[in-house]
Amino acid sequence: MLKEVAEGVLVHESEFIKSNSVVVQGRDGVLLIDPGITANEMVDLADDLRTLGQPVVAGFSTHSDWDHVLWHRNLGDAPRYGTARCAASIQDLLSHADWKARLAVGLPPEYAEEIPMDLLGLITGLPTEAKQIPWDGPTVRIIEHQAHAPGHAALLIEKRGVLVAGDMLSDILMPFLDLEAAKPIEDYLAALLLFESMADDVDAVIPGHGSVDGAGQLRARIDQDRAYVQDLRDSRVTKDPRVGPLATLDWLPDVHSWQLQRLAQRKENGTPE
Repeated sequence: MLKEVAEGVLVHESEFIKSNSVVVQGRDGVLLIDPGITANEMVDLADDLRTLGQPVVAGFSTHSDWDHVLWHRNLGDAPRYGTARCAASIQDLLSHADWKARLAVGLPPEYAEEIPMDLLGLITGLPTEAKQIPWDGPTVRIIEHQAHAPGHAALLIEKRGVLVAGDMLSDILMPFLDLEAAKPIEDYLAALLLFESMADDVDAVIPGHGSVDGAGQLRARIDQDRAYVQDLRDSRVTKDPRVGPLATLDWLPDVHSWQLQRLAQRKENGTPE
């Protein structure tokens, strides 16, 4: 079911870790951001849009993680975009004959059979100088950074005051660093500074996973994420409740421990943070 969170901006929440698909209404149809994750959920989303009389005229993937590059034939064949680095990342995966097997390792087993793979990752990389999504609707500004994944993009829907954050600023997931990057800590803190610089223009924030919240919580989420990343950097015991005994998802403490271990290994090897 679609829920309006701002004028002309609607969200569909998946059962899978509260994944948010975002719909932005334009003149002749909608921009669809990060649709997912099961086939049935995307069919329902397509049906809801058909009821609204709003075809999909463009798609966008905030980054190349499998749950953000999905699609379904019922959504139509509109052009699907991502940043140049995002597109290059998923195209590199798809270039391998065994890409489905590689992805299968990371799929949630309870949903694996329900996730449509045939149209996964078929996105076009926008020019590196592109500052907004090319479509006939409200201006959607691209804020590219390197936190979490190569070419990750947050989106600011101007005149609606909505920040689509991708896999950041979640109330249920702590920051997941891109530990293959040259400087994962530095990249993440830099992205949070970007978000902080635009906070006065934001009335609502939509994370890739978790609850949609108002402007009052944006700075609080930035502060919480920054504190967590700094705890990782300094090898401190974190007080972040998202990885504590009351964590929403019981596997998050294990991911936290893994991140600490990987960062410790990087320090031992003299690799920059």
